[in-house]
Amino acid sequence: MFPKPSMDDSAPLASLSLTHVYYDPSDPVSYLCAWLALVPQALCIVYATLIWSSREAEVALMFAGQLACEAANFALKRLIKEERPAHRAALSHKGYGMPSSHAQFVAFWAVALALFLLARHKPRPFAHRSAAAAVANGNGNGAAAGSGRRAAATTASIVGRAPQQLLLQAGLDAYLDPEAYAHRPWSFLERALASLAAFVLAALVAWSRTYLGYHTTKQVLVGAAAGTACALAWFAATAVARRAGLLSWALDLPVARWFRMRDLVVEEDLCHAGWEKWEDKKIAMQEKKAK
Repeated sequence: MFPKPSMDDSAPLASLSLTHVYYDPSDPVSYLCAWLALVPQALCIVYATLIWSSREAEVALMFAGQLACEAANFALKRLIKEERPAHRAALSHKGYGMPSSHAQFVAFWAVALALFLLARHKPRPFAHRSAAAAVANGNGNGAAAGSGRRAAATTASIVGRAPQQLLLQAGLDAYLDPEAYAHRPWSFLERALASLAAFVLAALVAWSRTYLGYHTTKQVLVGAAAGTACALAWFAATAVARRAGLLSWALDLPVARWFRMRDLVVEEDLCHAGWEKWEDKKIAMQEKKAK
């Protein structure tokens, strides 16, 4: 049905270079850098998965900014027209080297994520309604009984301890208790540590481009600066869009409603919200069986 390619065809072949990375097989660090070169592709998969599974406007906006940053890199490379290091050019690697697209990509991602976690995300703790009401009313269901047993055990275990020990024990019990209904969102320190981890990963990806010889240090630094500038500009633009009501207007459009787009992650923990809905359903079924 389809013509078979000729084995002696002398036509030149091209390589799909999206995931094509040259590295030194005898160097373990070079091998690690080759995997780091695939981080942007992995992040694109994460973006697409989160958008489809959560339908969150904030995630979609961040991905749109990421694509705009890539478009800016495409334009800058063709405006500056600086070649890659000579030994890479000898391998017939297509494309200009200034600025580094990998460095620009991960810099945008790390800065945008940090800005969301530290400046825009305002998590609020929510107590589970059904279980909290059950405990307050003192009914005989398993959740209330379990809470009572845990409270009694905790009270007995902390008698005679110093105030500092009491605070430490209370905090540890609240953190480790898997049945605790008062959800504890990430603290500012935890969000700062997550942001730091993103910056470390971005720095490793950017450094790997110089180690593999795909870019000069200058090209990587300019790429990181361009990605940072794009992230700051995009954060400011989306903040203005939120204040002006443009995001709310866009989410009311038929296409956004058809895709069930929403804007909850700024203040709500989506994992806890879904768990709470399931817990309400479970408690309702238990009450129905008890009648």
